[in-house]
Amino acid sequence: MTQKIRSPLKFVVALLSDIHGNAVALDAALAAVEHDAPDQIVCLGDVVVSGPQPRAALARVRALGCPVVMGNTDAWALDPQPFTIRKPSDELKYDVELWGARQLTPDDQAFIRTFQPTITLDLGHGRSLLCCHGSPRHFSDVIRATTPDAELAEKLAGRRAAVIAGGHTHTPLLRRFENSLVINPGSVGLPIFWRNGQIQNPVWAEYALLRVENGRLDVSFRRVPYALAGLETAVRASAMPHQEAFLQDWLAADAQ
Repeated sequence: MTQKIRSPLKFVVALLSDIHGNAVALDAALAAVEHDAPDQIVCLGDVVVSGPQPRAALARVRALGCPVVMGNTDAWALDPQPFTIRKPSDELKYDVELWGARQLTPDDQAFIRTFQPTITLDLGHGRSLLCCHGSPRHFSDVIRATTPDAELAEKLAGRRAAVIAGGHTHTPLLRRFENSLVINPGSVGLPIFWRNGQIQNPVWAEYALLRVENGRLDVSFRRVPYALAGLETAVRASAMPHQEAFLQDWLAADAQ
């Protein structure tokens, strides 16, 4: 089902995605978003698992009262299934995500079930913003700057909009496809970059702003730094498994 939300002709939308149970990062992002004073916030999914604060992150999103897209890990948290283990880190990831899913109460699960596959906002002038997680076709689809146009067309599954916003890759993106802008705000709670062939997690929260004024579209990307000590405290205060392994990539990035 697609949830449609009509918006005024002059407004700002804040796009948040991939929080992954990191309420420390979400708090930093929301403090910056409050300063931006958007008219609408949309969460593009993957709210709860993979971090030390699954319920706190979900509670903050719920308090926003904003529309939320169903992410692949949100759906998984409602019905956890075993991973295909290809390397040791996969087993660690599974343990952390299963722990996060098991923290959820029936009320938490009921809220997650309200998340939508796609959300459409009217931008005026016959244009719209289409929000998804991976793609309009499936929340596990991957859209990158290098995704061939033919493949991207398949993943859009016939859906078109002036702006198409998705998450899932944890990598900010802005590209043009046909008459659409395709954007990814990056990740609030689990941003990534590669250094020397290794994934590291920088200590900042990512989000994007879409501004519409007099029919003009403007997209800007935000990085909000926060203290690693706050995240480390949250990890230590939780019963999340593999705490040292979880923090390792954050500590390595923070040391650069």
